[in-house]
Amino acid sequence: MQNSDYAGLEDILQRILALKELPESQVLKHLVDELRVEDGDAEKANAKMNELITLIEKHPEYGSGLAAFILRLTNKYNQVTLYTDTGIASDHSFSYSVNRLIGHRFLPLLPEEDSVVELAGFLFNGRSDLRWMRAIEEEKWDRLIELIRVDEEDLALVATAKNSILNAIVILSYRISGMGLHPDLMAAYPQMLNHSAAFVAQNQEAVLFVNQYRKAHELDLMTDVTPDEDISPAPLLVMLEQCEDIVTNVRKRIYKTGISIRLTNMLVRLEQSLHRMQVLIELVADNKKKRDEAIVELTTQIVRTAKTRYSFGHLIENNTKLLSRKVTENASRVGEHYISTDRTGYRKMYKKAAIGGFFIAFMATIKILATSLVLAPIGKAFVNSMIYGLGFVTIHIAGGTVATKQPAMTAAAIASTISDGSGNKKTQQMTKLSELIVDIMRTQFVAILGNISIAMPIALIIAYAWLHFTGAPMIDGSKAAQLLHELDPIRSLSLPHAAIAGVFLFLSGLIAGYYDNLAAYNKIGERIRRHRLLSYVMPSKWQDKLGGFVEANLGAIMGNFIFGCFLGSTATIGYMLGLPLDIRHIAFASANFVHGLFYLSPQDVTWSLAILSFVGVLLIGAVNLMVSFSLALIVALRSKEVEFTEWKKLAGLVWRHFLVNPWDFLFPRSESVKYAQIDSEGRVIYEDVIDEKESNTRVLPDNYVVRRLGRKPKDKEKDKSDDGKDIREAIAEHHNKDEGQDGEVVIEENQNTTPLPKPDKPPKLPK
Repeated sequence: MQNSDYAGLEDILQRILALKELPESQVLKHLVDELRVEDGDAEKANAKMNELITLIEKHPEYGSGLAAFILRLTNKYNQVTLYTDTGIASDHSFSYSVNRLIGHRFLPLLPEEDSVVELAGFLFNGRSDLRWMRAIEEEKWDRLIELIRVDEEDLALVATAKNSILNAIVILSYRISGMGLHPDLMAAYPQMLNHSAAFVAQNQEAVLFVNQYRKAHELDLMTDVTPDEDISPAPLLVMLEQCEDIVTNVRKRIYKTGISIRLTNMLVRLEQSLHRMQVLIELVADNKKKRDEAIVELTTQIVRTAKTRYSFGHLIENNTKLLSRKVTENASRVGEHYISTDRTGYRKMYKKAAIGGFFIAFMATIKILATSLVLAPIGKAFVNSMIYGLGFVTIHIAGGTVATKQPAMTAAAIASTISDGSGNKKTQQMTKLSELIVDIMRTQFVAILGNISIAMPIALIIAYAWLHFTGAPMIDGSKAAQLLHELDPIRSLSLPHAAIAGVFLFLSGLIAGYYDNLAAYNKIGERIRRHRLLSYVMPSKWQDKLGGFVEANLGAIMGNFIFGCFLGSTATIGYMLGLPLDIRHIAFASANFVHGLFYLSPQDVTWSLAILSFVGVLLIGAVNLMVSFSLALIVALRSKEVEFTEWKKLAGLVWRHFLVNPWDFLFPRSESVKYAQIDSEGRVIYEDVIDEKESNTRVLPDNYVVRRLGRKPKDKEKDKSDDGKDIREAIAEHHNKDEGQDGEVVIEENQNTTPLPKPDKPPKLPK
């Protein structure tokens, strides 16, 4: 987009330089419009960025003028809320947010005129601005930020910006302390009582760092003096890392304790607040490379917030992402294992699927017989739902499984291979995830094989026995022809109906994860063990076993039962709505295939009909698997915010594996593949990381105002001698990690003689 008032970038930069004392947002918008490219064209975007960089390199005054212009313009807005709130999850409920956006559609909300986000919304008003910004190479951003520097005559602008950043650091620090000491978090993580001092200590370090930094840089005098030895943020960063470790430990315990939506939201906000504090520290710390990266990250976040603040899609995406994290972080601990990594797991999955196939043959027969009942539509839906639901529950209790089902465990296993990272780390994670997908697909293949290899012969035996003992066919020829027609992939809706079943297979996995989480979070098993009424009607051993069984199997039982209700009621709902809705599942399709061929009139049975129907059975299984697995994969990866470009890379890795080793998708590997959190039988392994050795490790010196709670008095002297060393080593290690050199930081031995400030002495806020 080119504005007629300006011939090009240089004219706009000259205009900005002339107006740096009296900045106007419209002029800056002209610059953004000149740089913008439509539809995220990466080549054009980088070419225009190169043009801007070249101009500033030839005329350094353009860079300093642009810096002064931007700082003066943003100083007109409230910057503290920008740093503390933008891009951090809100604690508002989903219903409140929806009502707010609906109201905005009818009566627009008043703009927050003092918000930088409003300015960003004005500047970046193009539909594809986010894609455009992502298309620009990281090196180009780094180079541009290096060139935009403030002259010494404008250091007062830097002082104002830094004061706002320091104030935001203190505000975030207090918020982190509040969330870290929240009762819900303490209940989810009992050891939090012993580790709570970390959240208080980071606040003390934040207050100390802010006061010392403001004094050393003379920010109160509205200038930015560079001291001979800058204030090190290492102690504060060490405490923030300890807080992050505690959050990580809480997440690892979720499979035991369960989690609520409220606690999930709190953990997300806590993680984002910790990360934002680190970004703000990098903005003021003496590390140019990290400072430039922080500026780019914060700018991108501001633009994203400006583009999505009134978006229903973004609201739904954020909340479904929250639900994704809740489901994937609480895996089904007991029940089906859907990932086999070796021959032992492969054989066990076949046996479990064979048990499922045995029961499915009888379930399919009962459902065929139920079609002869004269019932109202609701009555048919109820009968079919009970056949499916109670049958699936019976299969689970008997130790069997149903093919193509994607339980919460699968999503959790997928998510366990992906964590926040970039570069080589992200590449390694993608490679590991592609291997895991191969293992999951192979496991689903053997599950399908186990179901149909038993369901088909058992269905044949049932059909023959019925005809032998009753002397009459179970169904007539027209009903048999209908069963085979429903499998026709060309002349029927079998494949769309299989996709509907795939959605229900996926949803049943989420439901199982929900009830597993419910059982753990509400301690259902323990409450059953202590139920007074049950203690009167059964022995205590039986009551204990009942509590353990419900706690371990509530998710699987409810997931299977509700899955059966989905399957049994879909056709009736379609009939009532006048829509061609129904379901097809490969295991039931294979049993219906046998009944259809057995009872079809001999003159109507042809090889082409049999082959086409059997191919239809296989295609139904493929659609079941593709839909359920794709949805489980989307939920798991959305919870870790994997971008679409990485999806393409992931698909390429899986495809290359198929070209090189296609048999890995069907048969087990000769050697088991080990994943970090998955054992050879497909169980997700969560280790309880808090052991005695770790819980007794302290890194806080005794002169902190708030000490660790629950410490025995007799250990005080021993801890006092060790703690100072621990904190000094941690700080030195952090410095060495950042600087890449040893011996650059000297921690004085008498550091413990200088007491830290008390929490009731907040830093002075500038007017």
